[in-house]
Amino acid sequence: MAFKEPKSEKHYYSIGEVSTKFGLAPSTLRFWEKEFDTIKPFKNKKGDRFYTQEDINHLSLIHHLVKERGMTLKGARTKIKENKSETDSTFEIVQKLQQIKTFLLEIKESL
Repeated sequence: MAFKEPKSEKHYYSIGEVSTKFGLAPSTLRFWEKEFDTIKPFKNKKGDRFYTQEDINHLSLIHHLVKERGMTLKGARTKIKENKSETDSTFEIVQKLQQIKTFLLEIKESL
């Protein structure tokens, strides 16, 4: 029985949806947008931000480095800039392990 994350069909996510997903204030996302040049949400004429899945992936990496590993924004920016491929692969491994852990805990509870 393989664990697969359901695919999302949305192309754009509002700042409210993204902030809820990460448990952050929208102002934090706007600040990170200024600090990291990899986050480039689409803005409509009104100025509302809409994030793509690629933006969310970048935010997820930044969230992991800053909130979970305790790095400063400057440290996270440097790590991403200098070791992008190594940082991405390490983060992917951490995400997969967290998914497996969640899946195994669900199985344990159902027994």
